[in-house]
Amino acid sequence: MAYSVASKKSGKTYYLHSKDVTLNGGRQQTIYYFAGAAGDNALDDLPAGYQVIENARTGLPMLKKA
Repeated sequence: MAYSVASKKSGKTYYLHSKDVTLNGGRQQTIYYFAGAAGDNALDDLPAGYQVIENARTGLPMLKKA
């Protein structure tokens, strides 16, 4: 079951995903993002040390280091 968050502003449900990307210079980094549908890269839990916040203007969820 994918980790989900309901937006307080719009009521839409968003699902947490992660992806490993290669930055310019060759460094590997994991990025986290929310999407409207659970896909192949969906996560079951929040990553350690992160909390979910909501953008006050748009209502979109974001991850923030705790």
